[in-house]
Amino acid sequence: MITEMADPTTQSAQILSSLNASSTKESTYSVMELVYWRDPKKSAVAFGMSLLVLLSLATFSVISVLSYLLLALLCVTITFRVYKSVIQAVQKSEEGHPFKCVMEQDLTVQPETFRKYVDVCLTYVNRAIKQARHLLLVEDLVDSLKLAGFMWLMTYVGAVFNGITILILADVIFFSMPLVYDKNKTQIDKYMELIRTRVEVTLAKLQDKLPGAVKRTKAE
Repeated sequence: MITEMADPTTQSAQILSSLNASSTKESTYSVMELVYWRDPKKSAVAFGMSLLVLLSLATFSVISVLSYLLLALLCVTITFRVYKSVIQAVQKSEEGHPFKCVMEQDLTVQPETFRKYVDVCLTYVNRAIKQARHLLLVEDLVDSLKLAGFMWLMTYVGAVFNGITILILADVIFFSMPLVYDKNKTQIDKYMELIRTRVEVTLAKLQDKLPGAVKRTKAE
C-alpha cells in the first residue's frame, strides 16, 4: 500500500493558517479579558494609560507627548540606576547592572513571528478591500445607501468633535460598555432586538420601492 505524500507547500500553508488562527484567538481572548475587567489591575492600567495618552495628545503635539513619555521613562531608569549604584557602593557588593536581566533577554523579532503577524494583518486588509469594493462600487444598492447615510451622520459628528475627542470617547466606551452590557445583558438585548426589527422593516419597505433591477434576490 502506497502512502501519498502531501505537497510541502500545502502543508506549510495549512500550518501557517493554523498558527494565524491560534494567534488571532489568543489576541482576541486577551482583549476580551481587558474590556470585561476580568483582571481589574491590568484593565485599570490599560485604560488609564490609553486615556492619559489620548488626553495628552488633545493638549500637546505628538512630538511633545512622545518626548515627555521618553523623558519620564529616562528619569525613572536613570534614578533607579544611580540609586542601585549608590547602594552597591555603600554595601560594597558586586551585583552588577540593575537592568542586567532585561539587557540579556533576546528582544529581537524573529522572522517567523513577524511573518505571522503580517499574514494576520494582510487577512484583515484584504477583507477591508473587498468590503470597500462592495460598498463603493454599489454592488448592493441598499448596503451602499447605508454607508451613505452613515457618512452623512458622520459629517455632523465631525463638525462637533475632532479626531482626538472621538478617540477619547471611543476609549471610554471600549472599556465601559462591555462591562455594562455584561451586567444588563437581558434588558439591552430586548431593546436591541426591537431596534433591529424596526430597522429591518424600514429597509424592507425601502427595498420594495426600489426598481426591480437593483432589488436583492431571494437567494441572497
